[in-house]
Amino acid sequence: MKYLVSILGLLFFSQTVFSKTESLPTFEIYSKKHQAVILYDKDGSPLDSITAHLLAEDIYKVTHYKPKVITNSKNAEGNVIVIGSIISKLMNPFIDKKLIKGNFSNQWESYLYKTILNPNKKINKAFVIAGTNPRGTAYGVFELSKKIGVSPWYWWADVAVKEQNELVLKQNDFQSKEPSVKYRGIFLNDEDWGLQPWAAKTFEPETKDIGPKTYAKIFELLLRLKANTIWPAMHESTKAFFHYPGNAKMATLYNIVLGTSHAEPMLRNNVDEWNEKEFGRFNYKTNSDKVFKYWENRVKEAKKIDGIYTIGMRGVHDSGMEGVKNNDEAVELLNKVIKDQRNLLQTNINPDVTKIPQVFTVYKEVLDLYKNGLVVPEDITLVWTDDNYGYIRSLSNAEEQKRFGGSGVYYHVSYWGRPHDYLWLDTTNPFLLREEMMKAYNLKNNRIWILNVGDIKPAEYNTQLFLDMAYDATLFQQSESIIAHQQQFYGEIFGNQYAESIANIQTDYYQLAFERKPEFMGWSQTEPTTGIFNTAYNALGQGDEIKKRLDAYESMVKQVEAIETQLPENLKSAYTQLISYPVKASANMNKKFLYRDKALVYAAQGRKSAFKYKEMANEAYNNIVSLTENYNQLSNGKWKGFMNMKPRKLPVFDNPEINLTVVSSKETLGISVEDTLKVNGIDKLPTFYVNDSESHFIDVYFPETQNASLKWKFKTLPNWIQVSSTSGHFFPDDSVLLEERISLSVDWSKWEKEGKPTSDYLVIQSDGFEKKILVNVSDSYTNVPKNAIVEKNGMAVFYANSYVNIKANGDLKWETLKGLGHSKATMQALPLNSLPNTDYEKTAVLEYELFTETVTNEAELNLVAIPTHPLDVDGKVRIGVQWNDEPVKILDFKTEGRSKTWKENVFTNKAINKIKVAVKNRGKQKLKIYMLDPGVLLDYFVLNTNKGSLPYHLGTETRIGNE
Repeated sequence: MKYLVSILGLLFFSQTVFSKTESLPTFEIYSKKHQAVILYDKDGSPLDSITAHLLAEDIYKVTHYKPKVITNSKNAEGNVIVIGSIISKLMNPFIDKKLIKGNFSNQWESYLYKTILNPNKKINKAFVIAGTNPRGTAYGVFELSKKIGVSPWYWWADVAVKEQNELVLKQNDFQSKEPSVKYRGIFLNDEDWGLQPWAAKTFEPETKDIGPKTYAKIFELLLRLKANTIWPAMHESTKAFFHYPGNAKMATLYNIVLGTSHAEPMLRNNVDEWNEKEFGRFNYKTNSDKVFKYWENRVKEAKKIDGIYTIGMRGVHDSGMEGVKNNDEAVELLNKVIKDQRNLLQTNINPDVTKIPQVFTVYKEVLDLYKNGLVVPEDITLVWTDDNYGYIRSLSNAEEQKRFGGSGVYYHVSYWGRPHDYLWLDTTNPFLLREEMMKAYNLKNNRIWILNVGDIKPAEYNTQLFLDMAYDATLFQQSESIIAHQQQFYGEIFGNQYAESIANIQTDYYQLAFERKPEFMGWSQTEPTTGIFNTAYNALGQGDEIKKRLDAYESMVKQVEAIETQLPENLKSAYTQLISYPVKASANMNKKFLYRDKALVYAAQGRKSAFKYKEMANEAYNNIVSLTENYNQLSNGKWKGFMNMKPRKLPVFDNPEINLTVVSSKETLGISVEDTLKVNGIDKLPTFYVNDSESHFIDVYFPETQNASLKWKFKTLPNWIQVSSTSGHFFPDDSVLLEERISLSVDWSKWEKEGKPTSDYLVIQSDGFEKKILVNVSDSYTNVPKNAIVEKNGMAVFYANSYVNIKANGDLKWETLKGLGHSKATMQALPLNSLPNTDYEKTAVLEYELFTETVTNEAELNLVAIPTHPLDVDGKVRIGVQWNDEPVKILDFKTEGRSKTWKENVFTNKAINKIKVAVKNRGKQKLKIYMLDPGVLLDYFVLNTNKGSLPYHLGTETRIGNE
């Protein structure tokens, strides 16, 4: 099969653009007549040699032909791929510098492609890959590898290569853009349970650690992803990067920029390298000489390293600076630290210290010091951080955006710490990741982006997304870009026929985790570590939130398995790593806790089935064990020891103890009505609304105290009530059918014929037993506009993008971000660079209408936002709220530090503000939301008129006709 590689610009993330009628030159890499060779500059960067040989390997993977790699242009003949610097002597015969457009040669990390016919008598065709620096060249080489079918994840996720009999490249001449973000990379962190033990025992046993062999693979991945920066692993389980001389050599060979985390100044790894017995306390107030010498030794050692120096000082690990009593003392000492560190750099590296890349990470307590007057020199890059859970704490304001050193972002998709770790699975919602990073980019925080990836695996997709955004942010300005990106990512790996289906699965996977991460399903916390608790999902009300969530996971697992059975064998390892394991493991973690909840709730009702749910919870735990064992056996044991289902051995990961005490029931038959409502001692179903299709349920169950077989039936059932079952039979030795859920809805045509009754009763009967249940019907909304928001059973739920009117004011506006939020369509206050505004007559407004049936002065309006932080250190997250004609109330979603509210916000991905409102009349109510601060993200609203508990899961809006 002949394989034409066309970099056509038709795919979403291709950079090449050309007219459809343009005839593209062809270059035969491998065919019956032509077998290309690879020529690189022996006097160039060592990275040219590395990429040339890797390209040869990549071509071999596709064709089973391995091109000869040469360095002498005199030996080049036939078809030749030429790799090197655009200013090298090697390129002179191939590139006329006068034809290069613009200031391309001075662009940061850029490359060009050019096909040349007969550049000399021996060479028929030359395909030139020329870079403006070694990394630029490497990006050009690896972009070619990707286009011929070698994924950047071919090694790290075992992505199979599609083999071809012939390989012919069609490529127009092309010059790449400069990357959007200058320094783009990852932080290897919390590696104790995955990357480090795997490297030590499986991949690099000769080092027994993350050493040069492992870093070579990591650096190759970074270059294939067009990244350039590493913050090395630094936990106690891992020796410092400089402990193994080969690590720094590998960084130099691969041209990777070396930095260190927020807690590791001057390229030092304090956890491994600061020896308190030898050096004393890590205290610059009382032990500055030893600390200074410690930093000086590293600066001298790293003199030839391409490095970014972390400036400032914290504790030995991730803690506050020692020896200071308050912020004023800390600011004074830190100013001295920064001055001394810069003198070190000036003395040992470059007299012009402004030419040395330096960063100051505004993280945790350091943010307070920055607010308190800490002076950071203008040439140092400010690195802002998220709150460890995906929400950026602050970004540069208008003045800070003018800094010569610029600013950047350090962001997490993996975290160890309070209120709870999430080190196991990759669950950060891509729509949130895009929104936060594009916010940073559009506010000019574009000098450095670092992603805390934990162990790299299983964060493959979000790593790809983060680095793709950093390389070309212009492609991600719209939230819909995530859908296109996911489809392209999975289509390139598993085939375009599966691209949409897998992207949809992953969207559902991340959305369910956005509601609650699998690591948070125990409702436990850490630092200090607590035991597990019942979840907040309601098994008896809100349509059975537990069942809804379990059904969603079950549907997703079935979709995963359906695709899995169709895939060829060589794609199944990658599919397990990227799709199957995260989905199935997450599903079983949810089953473990939600079945536990059901067991406990049902035991309290006296259900015999409680024991079945206990077994199912324990089975879910065992499923995770089996799934993890399978993962670690993938690809002939290549990943043995990598996947750990119990990082830090926190209680959430254990097989839960479920001690059941089933309540004795005096009744023959067990009956549980949805929402467990009663009126004058009689069970009552939630109210039905005229012409609404919504259904409700009654559970009929076998009590634990019952030992004989049991029949039940409806003795009385109004003919306008539709039920899923009218009778049933339970047996004491049946371990499966111990309960039955009866779904009830209304046949509105029969209801009308019966005279439109507003209430009636149904009766369920068994041997010596009868249960009377009240059914109410409300006609409150027979005359409201079609599809209007209404209050149902004491609650009206509506999404932020369900406005009836939206008004901009000048450039101030509300705009929908599709895909983001519990509603999957949040409203964002824009533009981001606008000033705060409290003039309600001169700002953007959202207007809503809803219809109610309850008159009360005690209603509660819940306004739910995405828990973002202010855009700068002095900002707020405010909106103005007007209920009907009442005065406008100002609400602020801002949280402080690690407050209880913030913890709940990051657990739930909700920031909730509540106000008391009066519903004075039945019928239409109005709500207006005024934009005050830019960046606010509104998700949904809930009007609660009966003081009932809010649903944890956001279901559909309360409209007539909604199910």
